[in-house]
Amino acid sequence: MRSPVLVMLVLATSVSACGISSSKLNPFNWFGKSEEVTTLEPEEGYAKAKGDFRVPVAQVVAMDVKQTLSGAIISATGLAPTQGWWDAELIAKNGGAPEDGVLTYRFVIAEPTPGSAAATRISTPQSREVNVATYITRTKLDGVRRIVVEGAANARSVNR
Repeated sequence: MRSPVLVMLVLATSVSACGISSSKLNPFNWFGKSEEVTTLEPEEGYAKAKGDFRVPVAQVVAMDVKQTLSGAIISATGLAPTQGWWDAELIAKNGGAPEDGVLTYRFVIAEPTPGSAAATRISTPQSREVNVATYITRTKLDGVRRIVVEGAANARSVNR
């Protein structure tokens, strides 16, 4: 009867010693000390950090608003002039506040690298489509009668 108590006492003592030990059994010593890591970021930073380099999509070809339990999902499809456009986003105008019951978004995208193969390919309109969506809460939808998505050449809207 004394040996299980003695075994438990020895185990408890040895496990508690792991906290201050430099043993590999101590989980706090498994990964070692942290060290400074160098980065591949340019010294002047990335272009996006200096400002938004995206432009409005050439044409908004479709727009849809799907109602959810907690708000709505606004989705839009834009047509770029060539293939390879990326980083699409719907940016709310007026800080996302409706103006006279109208909530307006700008559909912006980033152009492909100039001179790249993607920047010169035109192909079919379907291959140049860019899809984007954003979520808006029910409280932000209060008082909104119309939602507009603007591109460079046109805009599409949905009435409530």
